[in-house]
Amino acid sequence: MKKLCLGFFTLSLIGLFVSLGIAGPQSRFDQTTKTCRKFHVYDALMNEASNLFKDNCKSCHYRGNEKEAPFLHSESKTPEAWDRAFFERYPKCAQDGTWDKLELRDLMVINDYLFRFGAGTYDPNDADDAYC
Repeated sequence: MKKLCLGFFTLSLIGLFVSLGIAGPQSRFDQTTKTCRKFHVYDALMNEASNLFKDNCKSCHYRGNEKEAPFLHSESKTPEAWDRAFFERYPKCAQDGTWDKLELRDLMVINDYLFRFGAGTYDPNDADDAYC
């Protein structure tokens, strides 16, 4: 009987840790497009998004740039703050028309990437982050 109770207790703990151990957000509601999108660990768009972010954002937002653009990386803001930046379009580069050269799809992919990997979303104890 003790082994049976211990087995159920162990399975309950494993279930609890699995349900709590999800790294970062698994989906998001995008206020700009009014759509809900789910993230998938092996989503090929995250690699594309990383490249879009590097090519379009990091081309100005790097340390010591001459344009006085603040240094940015995915963890510069929380997911909610990244969402707000894209929804309200308050950054200087959004207001001066720099974002207008990007298609809506590219902006959505970059926003999803920054939301998914924003500050506070990384869990070093979760295997799902191993592909980063």
